[in-house]
Amino acid sequence: MAVTICEVGPRDGLQNEPDVLAPAVRAELANRMARTGVPRVEAASFVNPARVPQMAGAEEVLAAVEAGEGLTRAALVLNDRGYERLRTTACEEVHVAFCVTETFNRRNQGRSVAESLAQARGIVAAAHEDGRRATVTLAASFGCPFEGEVDPGLVLGLAEQLTDADEIVFADTIGVGVPRQVRALLTGAQSLGRPLGLHLHNTRNTGYANAYAAIEAGVTVLDASVGGIGGCPFAPRATGNIATEDLLYLLDKEGVDTGVDIDEVIRVAEWLETVLGRQLTGQLYRVGPFPGREPGT
Repeated sequence: MAVTICEVGPRDGLQNEPDVLAPAVRAELANRMARTGVPRVEAASFVNPARVPQMAGAEEVLAAVEAGEGLTRAALVLNDRGYERLRTTACEEVHVAFCVTETFNRRNQGRSVAESLAQARGIVAAAHEDGRRATVTLAASFGCPFEGEVDPGLVLGLAEQLTDADEIVFADTIGVGVPRQVRALLTGAQSLGRPLGLHLHNTRNTGYANAYAAIEAGVTVLDASVGGIGGCPFAPRATGNIATEDLLYLLDKEGVDTGVDIDEVIRVAEWLETVLGRQLTGQLYRVGPFPGREPGT
């Protein structure tokens, strides 16, 4: 059994930090994670810097992220303007995202779900014309901070209209999902005939259980953020992503192949702690794997 880890720390991880890191530092985080063997790194977000100043200078970040054999450099866009900016970079994969509920999508992206759906399909087509892979992420697939529970039928109905994408990712943006919901949604999505991914936040401490349920349900990609950093600026009380190193420990012990060096990821988390000047929410980097080296060595 194997699964692809997509490292989202440089983008989703840093977008909710109170301090704005320079593009060079964000690129260094992406490069450090790439050297751990992570096959895909979401390095930047082409969004309005006035709304998300932590993501300013996305072009500079991508220019400084080193190409590597087996590495896919990815970036997030929310609209056509974002894709036109990404188009000028060497980014190999575009991640298009929108929220499945009207209230959240209008707050986050300033348009209706139908408008975002149409725009996402157009960006997928443009990316393919440009020779790029395109993934679509459906945010708030398990619950919305403004509308509450989300009907899985609504999510699957949107996903059915996105089968031109190379991959469809369901995001638990505010960390409310449980394994039962994960299994139900992914089982329903199998008929789409597309590779499926899951983007998880650990807000209510169910993220790792959800990740393992997703693997049992046939997911091929899991997003994670080194140190467990992250959150959504437009979702109240949304906390960090599942920590890459904590997820790797679970997967390794369960015999799931990722090709990622867990010790090197821990070293990146230790470095990131010094950059951010605070203890991160991930747990493994503080205690080390078992058996394994002591933290800080």
